Amino acid sequence: MPKNSLNVSLKGADDIFSTEESRQEQQREQVQQIPIGELFPFKNHPFKVLDDESMQRTVESVEQYGVLSPLIARPRPEGGYEIISGHRRQHAAQLAGLDALPVIVRNMDDDAAVLLMVDSNLQRENILPSERAFAYKMKLEAIERTVGRPKNVGQVVPDYFGKRSTEVVAEGTGESYKQVQRFIRLTNLIPELLDMVDEKKIAFNPAVELSYLDESQQRDFLEAMNDTQNAPSLSQAQRLKKLAQEGHFSYDVAFAVMGEEKKDELDKVVIKNDTLRKYFPRSYTPKQMEDTIIKLLDQWQRKQQRQNER
Repeated sequence: MPKNSLNVSLKGADDIFSTEESRQEQQREQVQQIPIGELFPFKNHPFKVLDDESMQRTVESVEQYGVLSPLIARPRPEGGYEIISGHRRQHAAQLAGLDALPVIVRNMDDDAAVLLMVDSNLQRENILPSERAFAYKMKLEAIERTVGRPKNVGQVVPDYFGKRSTEVVAEGTGESYKQVQRFIRLTNLIPELLDMVDEKKIAFNPAVELSYLDESQQRDFLEAMNDTQNAPSLSQAQRLKKLAQEGHFSYDVAFAVMGEEKKDELDKVVIKNDTLRKYFPRSYTPKQMEDTIIKLLDQWQRKQQRQNER
């Protein structure tokens, strides 16, 4: 037989026309039953798994029907599997007492795993600002590691046909690349302020401006905010950012700005926290102090009314 003759062994049609890559893909995508104790959360997973009403509904569904949608995980070098998609399902299964879960196991590098983890979770409803902020940041860093890091966030990434890196992150999210940049700014907030953004005690746009303050300045601002019992408006946050950039920021400056009357507020009296603390136990919260003051003022008012009636 000539050397260049084609030697083909007899195989099924599927084997002949499938590639090695596709066969590996088919094997990899098979759903496996993995013991729940062998599943571990994704490192620095930015999405919170809360025991709220939604989780309770998920637990009830899992108890009745099981986990219908497989998790996606990848093998860990130290053993077990790292969850890429399905953290809430895994937690619900734990609460429901399941021993094993349906899992699709994929071998993925770190950046590919980050991109899939973020994209799969961004499809959820009711995502907190802090979750979105850290998810966008993780995706941005993964993209820039893949194609080569630009000097500044949002610069053009050549491998993505001239798109900014934040434009790539924004695709499919319904956000503009500038809004993605603003969300990523929130990751510079200290945890206490970021929690207030999640709790809607600080609005999104003022929070973005406050993210330009350094950690010490943010803590001074937080103290001033608590002492004045005021949330920052956008104009106040912008002024504080400018004062910080000019080197004129301090607690007293923040207190003065935050103590200003807003257009939509009635006249108010601002009493510094240090002044009030002299009259209350250290264990009292601002709400407890406020309730006590109102109660004492009610008693004083009734006393004044009785005196006037005499």
